[in-house]
Order: sequence, then C-alpha cells, then structure tokens
Amino acid sequence: MTLVDIGGVRLETRLILGDATKPWLVFLHEGLGSVSLWRDFPDKLARRAGARALIYSRRGYGQSDPLEEPRNPDFMHREALDVLPALLAHFQIERPILVGHSDGASIALIYAADAAPDPTGVVLMAPHVFVESISVESIARVRNAYDDGQLRARLERHHANVDDAFLGWADIWMDPRFRAWTLGPELARLTCPTLLIQGEDDDYGTLAQIDAIADRAPGPVSKLVLPGCGHVPQRDRPIEVLDAITRFVEGLAAG
Repeated sequence: MTLVDIGGVRLETRLILGDATKPWLVFLHEGLGSVSLWRDFPDKLARRAGARALIYSRRGYGQSDPLEEPRNPDFMHREALDVLPALLAHFQIERPILVGHSDGASIALIYAADAAPDPTGVVLMAPHVFVESISVESIARVRNAYDDGQLRARLERHHANVDDAFLGWADIWMDPRFRAWTLGPELARLTCPTLLIQGEDDDYGTLAQIDAIADRAPGPVSKLVLPGCGHVPQRDRPIEVLDAITRFVEGLAAG
C-alpha cells in the first residue's frame, strides 16, 4: 500500500505488476469499499489477464485522507472527471480497462462517457444510472444497523475514518436532493466496449439499471445476469464473474 498525493489529497493505492504491453486494470470500489475490501479479487483477475492493476481508495475510504465536508449529489461526477484522470496521469496510465462495482461502476461509466481517448473497456458490476426506491430503502436499513454498532465495528477494520466512509455514502444517497440524480446523458456517450454484471437478488438495484445501459449506450454491450446473486457479484459468484471478465478482456485484446 502506498499513499499518493493527488491534488493535495493523499489516496491509498495498491499496484499489481504484470505485462507492460497490456492495458492496465483499474479497480473502482463500491460505496462502502476500499483497497482492502476488494480482498484478493484484483489479484486473481490480474493474474488471469497477465495485466498490471491499480486499486485505490477514494477520499474518506480505506487509509485515504478524510473528507473535509459532506458529499454533494455530484460526488460521483467529481470523482470521475477530476480525481480519476489525475490519478491515472500520476501513474502514466492510458486507456485502462476500468472494473467498477456499485458506486465505483457508476464512476467508471461517467469517466468512460467523457474520457478522450476512450478507455479500452469497462466492466460495470451492479452499476447505478438512476436512483431506485429499493436502493434508498436498503441504505436506510443499513443505516440503522450502523447505528447499532456491529456494522461500524466491522468497517473499522478497513477504514481509518469509518464515519466518513459510511455516513459520507449513506447520507448523500438518502438526501432528497439525490433522488433526481441520473446518468441518462452519459449513457448516450458510452461508446467503448462494456460488460455489465448484475445479480438478480441485488438489494440495491434492479435489472432496470443494466437494461437502461444496454438500451441506450451506442457502444458494444454484453450482459451477465446471475441468479441467486446479490449486490456483490465478485463475492457471491466469483468463478462466473472471473470467467466473464477474463473472456471480456481477452476479447478486447483480440479485437
């Protein structure tokens, strides 16, 4: 783990070495995630792909610097358009394959819609492109569990500033201002190859999320829908997810 300074903010990063001729894999974590909460999934995927990988914790998560103020409804856009390009430039990463989960998948989509040149491809696991009631209701239940203390204790193992990580995520998603948030305009600009992965039993979003992407994105899109799978496909169905992403990455190389 290394802390790097991006615009005056220290971000926790981890690098995995691999073939320098292949595109980097860049992992973007979920709303409660961090470098450590990816566990060994990036290592397994990078080993299969033979590629280098970058994993980082966004501000307020993992060992990265704490938040200075509450998040605003445009927090995912700010991450995708301001922080991520600066981080990629720091490591001299061009045209990566972005692997995003949940909020991280939405950030990857925003970046892909406006990056020049396009990323080589994007993998979007349980992405959000608009706000559904199921998401807000599930977050409200988790918010109560956090107040009870057990969830907070578990998250403290992964976040130096645990209230920033949890409340920074939960409070903005439950903010009435956030209900109008959407990535509709970005979908029309998603032209790079895209792999969508969604569990049928996801408590934080329905299949309408990936259907919206598949229907509106002008670029090539493939979908993997997993029965008996919740919000974390890489944990619930790791073999199928690794196989699907490996095939996707190999297809990008062949194309």
